[in-house]
Parts: sequence; C-alpha cells; structure tokens
Amino acid sequence: MKKRSLSRWTETVRPYAYIMPALLFFCLFFFFPIGYMIYLSFHDWSLLDLSAMEWVGLANFQEIMLDSDFHLVVINTIIYTFGTVAISLVLSFFLALWLNRQAKIYGIMQAAVFSPHIISLVSVSMLWMWLMDPQYGLLNAILEFFGFPAYTWLADTSSALLSLILVSVWKGVGYNTIVFIAGLQSIPKDIYEAASLDRAGKLRTLAKITLPMLSPTLFFLTIINLISSFQVFDTIYIMTQGGPVNSTNMLVFYIYEQGMDFYNGGIASAASVVLLGLIGVMTFLHFWFAERRVHYR
Repeated sequence: MKKRSLSRWTETVRPYAYIMPALLFFCLFFFFPIGYMIYLSFHDWSLLDLSAMEWVGLANFQEIMLDSDFHLVVINTIIYTFGTVAISLVLSFFLALWLNRQAKIYGIMQAAVFSPHIISLVSVSMLWMWLMDPQYGLLNAILEFFGFPAYTWLADTSSALLSLILVSVWKGVGYNTIVFIAGLQSIPKDIYEAASLDRAGKLRTLAKITLPMLSPTLFFLTIINLISSFQVFDTIYIMTQGGPVNSTNMLVFYIYEQGMDFYNGGIASAASVVLLGLIGVMTFLHFWFAERRVHYR
C-alpha cells in the first residue's frame, strides 16, 4: 500500500520537477525584475548613489501625473501606437490578398516586401534620416521634381510624429504581410468553392469567410504590434531624441531620459510601472474582445 502511494506521489510530482528549472529561470528573469521595479517606484533614488534610497510612497506617481510633459509623452505614445498598428495591419492585409498567388513573381515580391523586417532598426533609422533630410533628402527631391516645396519632416512638430509612424510602418509591414499570407493559405479551399457555387461576391466572401477565418492571425498580429509600438525607443533615440519640443517623446524614451540623463530612478521606475499598466490593460481588453470575436479553427 505504501509502495503504491509513493508511486502515485512520484507520478504527481515528476511533471513539476521537469518544469522547475524553466519556472525558476522565468521567475528570476521575469517576475523578480517586475516586482523589484514596482518596489523601486515607491522610492526616491539615484543611479549615482543607490545607498541614499528613501521611501516616498506614491510621491513619484503623483509627480508624473501632475507633469504636463508626461501627459504629452503618454498622448504621443498612444497616437504612435494606434497609428502604427492600424496603418500597418490594414496595409499588410491588402498586400497579403494581392501577393497570395502561386506565380514566381509574387514570391519575389513577397521577399522584397519582407526584406525591411530583417534590416536592423538602427540601419533603417539612418536610412530614413537621409531620406527625410530637408536639404539633400530623396523625399524632398521628389517633391521638388513635381513642383512641391521641400518639407522639414523631422524638424516640424506637426509632422515629426507622423514621420516616425511612417518609418515604423515601412519596417513592420513586411512581417505582418507574410503572417497574413500564411493565414490565408491555411483557409480550406473548399469553403471558397462553396461560396463560389452560391454566387457570393468578392466583398461578401471577404467579409463572411476571409476575415472571420483570419481572426486568430489578426488577433496575434494586433497583440504583437501593440506591445512593440508601446516599447519604441531606437528610432526616437537615433532620429529625433524626443524632439522637436517633445513632440516625439514617448514612454520608453522618457524612462531612459529620467534614469540615464537626469539620474532620477524613482520617476523612471514609476513611469515604467505606468507603461506596464498600459500594456497590460490594452492586452486584457484585446483578449476580452477576442473571446467574442475571434473564430478559432
């Protein structure tokens, strides 16, 4: 009886023993940093003197909530995120519909569309800085060729954020397109044949078959793009440094400035908690919406 009980206990514990190393690794490098960041957000501390850490409670959160610059940073982040995600997904979807063909030329075009995704973000940022140069940039050269005046893409507060959205869409649209194509190719052809026999038009087929069957792919891409856009840093650091007049400053760059430039670790930690909360809320809302809208095959 004891032997059988011991065997049953061993069978129960064994799976947990197998996953324990991965679980410990995950807790050490995921849960612990998040917990420690939240702990630091309740303190006034500097990277120059970690021994002078002082408990201040919610004072850091109160300070950033009353800071007009932080309000602008949050607004910029939301505009950039939703602008990038919406434009990229819509453009990628229609590109996927166009490129989802068997001819060899379309395979070449798929590779061309995907190629920006494999280029480093630093290289992409440097390339677009040259393209948007007000004096020697290719974009202004094209505008002048057609009789339009040159434009200060990154130096104008009204266009700098839109310029960063353009760069992000150009880099990310290829990945989204390839994933959409994979989703389209996984839809059974029998469904389209049945729709054709019922004389369903292209728009009706798109709305009633393609989009519902692609909803898991769309859900995945929306989550990935949302998180990626909320965490944008490289393009801002290289192209604008948050300017002009904070018009392109966003949460991750704000956190970097507070921590590395101003050595205000408490404010940086509090802003990081706000960023974590925003990503968590957006992800939760999307999962909640997906439970009602996503068609799982």
